[in-house]
Parts: sequence; C-alpha cells; structure tokens
Amino acid sequence: MTDHPANGGPKPRTRTRGQERADAIKTPSRLELAERIEVLGRELIEARAKAEEHLYNWQRSAADFSNFKRRTDEERATIGQFSNAILINKLLAVLDDFDRALDSVPADAQDPWIEGVRLVERKMRNVLEAEGVTP
Repeated sequence: MTDHPANGGPKPRTRTRGQERADAIKTPSRLELAERIEVLGRELIEARAKAEEHLYNWQRSAADFSNFKRRTDEERATIGQFSNAILINKLLAVLDDFDRALDSVPADAQDPWIEGVRLVERKMRNVLEAEGVTP
C-alpha cells in the first residue's frame, strides 16, 4: 500500500472521529444566543417569583404554627386552672364534712382515732392554704 492514489496524486486525508464530532456540534449564532439569554432571563424571573412565594408561604406557616403553639399553651394553662379549681372545690366539700364530723365529737373525747382524723383535717387545710385557698 502506498500513500498515493492510483492517479499519482497525494492520498486524501481521512477525518478522525473527533473532527467529525466537532463538525457535528452546531455553534449557535448571535441571534440564537440572544434568544436563549432572553428565555433564561424569563425563567430566572419566574424562579425568583416562585422562591419569593415559597418564602412567603413558609413565613406564614411558621407564624401560624407559632400562634397555634401559643394558643395551645394558653388553653393548656386554662384547663389546668379549671382542673385545679374543680379539685379544690371538691376538697372544700370534703373539708366541710371533716368539720361537721369533728364538731359532733365531744370535746373531752381522747380517742386516738379522733386525733388522727383531726390531723388529716389540719393537713388538708394546710394544703389548701398553700394553694392560696382559705376555707
């Protein structure tokens, strides 16, 4: 084999794959580049608007959650106060029963069982006073 074709001139060069691929890549024109820049600019504006909307929605959700948490804490405190008030009201009724029972005991009675009941009555009264209740 020779590098010269049959007619005697130099053999034409064959193109490499890299050259063929480079030729296949289309170089965009200035007009195409300007259009692409314009499209990308619009997409950027849309993306920023969407990001601002998401930020606003997130901030609103965070504020809503904060308000929900505050309301829940307030409701929990209110329920606790009502529960304490109901319990104290029931304990006052029991304390009244203690008072009536002890009022019916003769003053000179020295039974240890009666002294135990008086001790329980005093403890209950002290607990209520510690909670700010004066029966």
